[in-house]
Amino acid sequence: MSIEKIKIEGQEELQQLITKDLSIVEKDLTLICNNVPINDKTTLDVLCHDNNGQLVIVQMSIAEDDIMLLHGIQSMDYIDKFKSFLKATYNKHKIDDKEKARLILIAPSFSDALRSAVESMKGMRVDLYEWEYLKLGDHKGLRLQPIFASTPTEKSFEEPKEEKSEDKKHGSKHPKKKESTPEPESKEVEPELPKPEESEPSKTEEWQPPAEEPVKEEPTVEPEPEHTPKKKLRLF
Repeated sequence: MSIEKIKIEGQEELQQLITKDLSIVEKDLTLICNNVPINDKTTLDVLCHDNNGQLVIVQMSIAEDDIMLLHGIQSMDYIDKFKSFLKATYNKHKIDDKEKARLILIAPSFSDALRSAVESMKGMRVDLYEWEYLKLGDHKGLRLQPIFASTPTEKSFEEPKEEKSEDKKHGSKHPKKKESTPEPESKEVEPELPKPEESEPSKTEEWQPPAEEPVKEEPTVEPEPEHTPKKKLRLF
């Protein structure tokens, strides 16, 4: 038994197949409304929200069409202006009016020009899905294949980059900034007074005259008794 591709005749048939089961596009999508006129040439095909309450715009086409990207961007701008109104109107739905809406484009194929345009976009999320309508025996079904998913690049969500292993081994080329240490508070320092010399009396102590040294009494030396010289005897 072979798989057969079936042609979808019109936009309405494709929209019915998708809104019948939004889980084929993305899990936890809840339908809010469809066929919302934006201006004379643009119609928002399907408006829904995800499990986090973020609004999701689904634009679809039965053929390759670059204009659908322009219509999707116009729908995003329109919805972002009236998010608070939508939240109040569809109060039974979980709508986050602070989060920017995102866009999903569904078509049988996309041109290189559209793909490069989506890749160069910043600040918005745009997902591309290619569809096929297949028949296997008595069963029919729409098959969606995600081919591209862009994410908004915002500085506030950037994570700090880890240092490379080489930098950790050899040290970072850029020296780390030294943490500034608080300078100690300046205290008034009293000038040191010159120390008084030993000969001068201290200014803080009362001066006293030097004590008189006691006069040492010299010992009296008694005169030795005079010895009469002995007369020498003369010998004849």
